[in-house]
Order: sequence, then C-alpha cells, then structure tokens
Amino acid sequence: MRTDERVFEQHRAHLIGVGYRITGSRADAEDAVQEAWLRLAALDDSTRAELRDERAWLTTVVARLCLDRLRSAAARRERYVGPWLPEPLLTTGDGDEPLAVVVRDEGVRMAAMVVLEQLTPPQRVAFVLHEALALPYADIAEVLGCPEATARQHAARARRIVAAADPPPRASTAEQRAVLERFAEAMARADRRALVELLHPGAALVTDSGGRTRAARRTVAGAEKVARLLLGLYEKFGDAMLTDWTPVLVNGEAGFRTPAFAETGAGVTVLSLRDGKIDAVYQMLNPEKLRD
Repeated sequence: MRTDERVFEQHRAHLIGVGYRITGSRADAEDAVQEAWLRLAALDDSTRAELRDERAWLTTVVARLCLDRLRSAAARRERYVGPWLPEPLLTTGDGDEPLAVVVRDEGVRMAAMVVLEQLTPPQRVAFVLHEALALPYADIAEVLGCPEATARQHAARARRIVAAADPPPRASTAEQRAVLERFAEAMARADRRALVELLHPGAALVTDSGGRTRAARRTVAGAEKVARLLLGLYEKFGDAMLTDWTPVLVNGEAGFRTPAFAETGAGVTVLSLRDGKIDAVYQMLNPEKLRD
C-alpha cells in the first residue's frame, strides 16, 4: 500500500466524522474525503515533505469542501417539504463496520446533529473544528476565508446556541434498549397512559419525509400530542405498523427499521432520552436518506 493510501486509511473515519458533522450528509462527507485524498495524492514530493501534520491538512481540506457543500445546500433546504433531519448513520454494532468508529463520537448522536442545524454554515464549521477537534482559530479562519477574530466570533455564537439548546447526552446502551422495549410494548397495547409516562413532558416527534411519503410536516411537541399522534397512526394502520421491526443502531443509539406499509414508506426511527424518558422521536422516511 502506498504511503498516501496508508495515511488516508489511518484518518478516514476521523475525516468522515468531520464531514458528516458539518454537512449532516454521509454522501457529502464521503465525497469530500475522497476529494481530499485525491488532492493529497496529487501533491508533489517537495510540497508533501513540507506538510507538518497530514491529519490537520486533510481535516482543513475536508472542512473547506464541506463548507462549500453546506452553503450550496442552504437554498435547497429552504424549499424542503417538512422538517429536515440529518442522514442517519446505520450500524449493527459490529466493530469492523466502516462507520463503527464514527458513531462512537458523542457529537454525531442525532440530538446533537439536529442542534447543529440551527447554526449558520460558518458557525457550524467553527464549532466542529474548534470545539470537537481543538483546531486553532487561525486554521479555522483560513477554512472560512475570514479574519481570525471573525472565526472566534462564529465559534462563540455557535457555543451559545448549542448551550441554549441543551441536547441530552447519550444514554447507556442498557437504558436505551430498555426504554425502546417499553415503547414497543406500549404501542402494541395501544396504552396511551404508559406511552405518556415514557415520554418527557416536552417530548417532540420529528418526521423527515421530504414530501416523498405521507407524514407529519411539522414537529409535534408535548407528550400528550406525541402519544395521540402515534396511537392515531396505530389505530389507522393496525399491527402492520409494528411488525417486522429490525433493531439497528442509528448514529450510535438504539433504534429500529420498519418496512414499507400502506401509505408509508420504509423508515428508520431513533429515540433520544433525557432523565430516563423519551425526549425526542426522530423518524426518517425520506428514501433518499435511507441508503445502506
């Protein structure tokens, strides 16, 4: 294996994580990482010898490419039908999976990724590069094409927004599985009281269909409203809504896949927990985001 290929494989998971946190898209992240590798391989020997830190160089290249993608995606997201959720990263828990290292990062859990959607592209890049990777502000300013003081301002504003949003930390695997099992049982019994007790008072249901299938086009907030909607769907579709659930890790947290049924396409759902209760239900139904 050539030297640049070894470097690429050594840092590939890190770089995909950077790209995904900036764009919310696995495809965009992988494209940016591939382009960064091609740029590294194209360097002449003298330029390559001057690189003090190949990982940092690749990180800034990926960040710059992803910033361009994020800016170009802004207009498309304004026209997007219904809520927009990051593309889910699906794994089975096998340590040899390509995304296994990426999903271990607390920063890629769905609740944290959703908060990043509140940031402007420069704020998002500054936050990811500084808070998660501790890159110097001078390097971040170079990526953003702005003075260092401006890069600091972007990072500071991003920190305030993230702190105000207060996404819950990742619950233990045992707690995730236990709550998911209780959730499935309450749904199967159509037990509204049990479902409401499982939900945090401020719980939210966010469904991303992109208008490609029938789904709520606004976030549903409040335990009672979320329970009412879920049970209403169960009453309408019956057991078909609950059969053939396939357990899967979604961004490193316990979730499940459901096959297509009636008017609803195949989907992926993950629960975000706070203090042992379901703080958010994130449901992805847009087929463009559910590739293997």
